[in-house]
Amino acid sequence: MPFSLVTTWSPATDSEPLGYGIELTNNGDVPLRNFRVGFSGPARIDPHATLENGKLLERLSNHTLIAPPDGFVLQPGETWTATARGLSYGLRHWSDGANAAYVVLEDGTVVSVPTAPTRGKGHNAPLLKGAARFPVPAKAPVAHSIIPWPRHVATTGARVSPVGLDLRPEGDLAVRAADAFSDLTAELFPVEALVRPASEGGMAVYVNEKPGLGEEAYEIAFAENSAGISASTYAGLFYGLVTLGHMLRGARQYPGTFTWPTGGVINDEPGFGFRGSHLDVARQFYTTAEVSRLIRIMAWNKMNRFHWHLTEDEAWRLEIDAYPALTEVAAWRGHGKALPPLLGSGPQPTGGYYSKAAVREIVALADDLAMAVIPEIDMPGHFYAALQAVPELRDPAETGEYQSVQGFPNNSLNPAHEPVYTFIEKVIDETLELFPAGIFHLGADEVPLAAWSGSPLALDMLERLAGPAMRQKHEAQYNQLGNHHGADEIEGSPTAILQAEFIRRVHRYIAEKGAITGGWEEAAHGDAVARDKAYVIGWRNVEINAALAERGFDIVVSPGQRYYLDMANGVSWAEPGAGWAGWSGPQETYEFEARAGFSEAGLKHLLGIQSCIWSESMTDRAIFDRLVFPRLSAVAESGWTLPERKSWERFKSLVGLMPIMYGHWAAE
Repeated sequence: MPFSLVTTWSPATDSEPLGYGIELTNNGDVPLRNFRVGFSGPARIDPHATLENGKLLERLSNHTLIAPPDGFVLQPGETWTATARGLSYGLRHWSDGANAAYVVLEDGTVVSVPTAPTRGKGHNAPLLKGAARFPVPAKAPVAHSIIPWPRHVATTGARVSPVGLDLRPEGDLAVRAADAFSDLTAELFPVEALVRPASEGGMAVYVNEKPGLGEEAYEIAFAENSAGISASTYAGLFYGLVTLGHMLRGARQYPGTFTWPTGGVINDEPGFGFRGSHLDVARQFYTTAEVSRLIRIMAWNKMNRFHWHLTEDEAWRLEIDAYPALTEVAAWRGHGKALPPLLGSGPQPTGGYYSKAAVREIVALADDLAMAVIPEIDMPGHFYAALQAVPELRDPAETGEYQSVQGFPNNSLNPAHEPVYTFIEKVIDETLELFPAGIFHLGADEVPLAAWSGSPLALDMLERLAGPAMRQKHEAQYNQLGNHHGADEIEGSPTAILQAEFIRRVHRYIAEKGAITGGWEEAAHGDAVARDKAYVIGWRNVEINAALAERGFDIVVSPGQRYYLDMANGVSWAEPGAGWAGWSGPQETYEFEARAGFSEAGLKHLLGIQSCIWSESMTDRAIFDRLVFPRLSAVAESGWTLPERKSWERFKSLVGLMPIMYGHWAAE
């Protein structure tokens, strides 16, 4: 490559403001003039930033295009350095900086530029990638390797571990569960042959239906040369098999640490009915194969809800027949496209979407693994990509600019523009046809405070709903860029009134289709969703969850401080990941207790917990492995195992046996 790029980070001092340095080196043998440099990564140049020794040409969220001063020539072997004074947030970790760049030459040619990780001033430690290893000890606190840990373990005896399991199901549910377990283990552990016939040494495992057990409960009874699994449901039978699979892998691989019982029982059922993980596929695209692997890993952790975050400002990922432009335009990013390179996607056309056939394949897989798939089409905010593809969704008379916390201008569907509802209803119809779980998650998070303040339609609606004084209050927000150091709090604002009217109407349509509405906590503003036909996810802080439950909302706990798996594992610059909510290492994530702070009445509305995998930092899949594992298993155990049964010492001695996504392990 004829160029290379390095970015540097210097925090503000008493004598100098913060500095984000961009250093482009000409490694070729031709002088360079009249060029431009584009780069992107999680960090965002502030709209009001100054650029020393350069010109700021374009900025859209984390995409930036700059140029050197007029007349500047970059000679072979030399480096041009420009310094931005002003970022939307100070860099906290090495992955915050630019992770893709390109040069646009004088003739319009676009050249990709290798980009080194951002260098932090005063930080020289090796940069960390890959999942941290948790070695299995020679002596573990328990005799069996099982995550999540069961409710009641009373096994006896010990024998040499069987080499595999010869499944002998009786009845349709048992046959289906045995087939799903066989397929799961063959995919996750392809050469281990956990399931094998008696002719290859497999130990008999009888799988039978038994009435009277809980929705996801199971029982395992052990004998000298066999085991029996009983449950009343498909999920229970499947989870019993998963537990045996965990025990087998531990006893086979670490015979000095774990044993295989010859008698006794395991009786088990989960503490929460909702045990989920979310995946943001908009900031970075994940193939059908990647999504499928994540779902399999979740199933191995006995998780039962996959929240599929399909749309964002940065991309639209779901095929919708009524609006082909959504995937023709809004699923792709690149230089010169409607969506520029964002979050390290590079100048070349990058992205993708899920065809309806792919969605059906993933939904069927999840169903076989006792998991429901919840689609999210985030609205009314976070809609920039779709608005680029379907511009008629904008109020044609709207003027001015507002920006989201992520730096996207005019990114929210207008509640007063009637074509918006025609669009949404068609999207809901097509989406619910694909997702038989009967849940539609509509997002409702992070609408900017100044949204629609320049829309005559929205202002007229606001005046009808709340009077002229509220209209005037909103008009005062015109052309305000909002809070770039955290999402705007809109509770009680004109924006919240308009959003609530929007959510109320969309929620009513979802309910008419016979489906449940999911939303982030903002969906509860103005009591816009009916409590008996919706649930909300609390994400801003721990306290919001109990408060929403006290108001009668069914709640899923997912505080950014503990369950957002994009947050870094520690405070060190060498750790990758985000930092706006702080940090949470595996132990902190594991020891967080979702029930804390709830009253007895509030606990009746606590459905469960969910981890969230936001993807801004995930261009490098070794970062994915470091951030998601083993914290995904920590959340899974907190969702299944009762608080008094949890043990960090036990968990860390077992979690080294759990599979990870891409196979990237940390060097340390």
